[in-house]
Amino acid sequence: MPITTCIFDAYGTLFDVSAAARQAAAEPDFPQLRDSWIELANHWRLKQLQYTWLRAITGAHTDFWEVTQNGLDWALEATGLNGNDKLRQRLLDLYWQLQAYPEVPAMLKALKEAGLNTAILSNGSPAMLDGAVQSADIGNVLDDVLSVQSVGIFKPDARVYDLVSARFGCAKDEVLFVSSNGWDAAAATGYGFITAWANRANEPVDRLPWTPRHILSDLTTIPELAAS
Repeated sequence: MPITTCIFDAYGTLFDVSAAARQAAAEPDFPQLRDSWIELANHWRLKQLQYTWLRAITGAHTDFWEVTQNGLDWALEATGLNGNDKLRQRLLDLYWQLQAYPEVPAMLKALKEAGLNTAILSNGSPAMLDGAVQSADIGNVLDDVLSVQSVGIFKPDARVYDLVSARFGCAKDEVLFVSSNGWDAAAATGYGFITAWANRANEPVDRLPWTPRHILSDLTTIPELAAS
């Protein structure tokens, strides 16, 4: 069946999750971050994801903002930067102002001009996602922003992916699901979506029972994929 609906993960897919640490490192108040911001950003993102998986497995769901703070606190301690409340608060504030990757606005605009449904499906809380969408100024090219908060469990639980058909009334094989997380794209393949992995870091394919249908370096060609 033809693609009718394009669904995007948010953090790392549409929004640059390293931007908060990179911006803080460029500010004069935080010279201690200049040589370690990449390590901090990588730790922060990894622990944020790990905590979602662990909470999903153990049934200990919480708001994604709490997970984000927990991940940052671990990352700050791992890089020897804990105890600096001003730095911690600045990093958290910047996380609400993440910018979209450069190709995102034009890509989403092309999908809308082609008559396709577009939406975010994210672990993020509604308030966090609203802040990111507004900061990146892409609300006018999205039909909806779907959060796991409505089902109370993080990805890759199938109940999260079920939100797409519930919202748009589409069959699974009408959905192009796009994520920068290889495990997310793989799980969505197993669920039945057509998938694209935005492998910006050129990472190996995860050893899982499923693999993404398409592997891309960025999101530029998504409109072409959706039309093929």
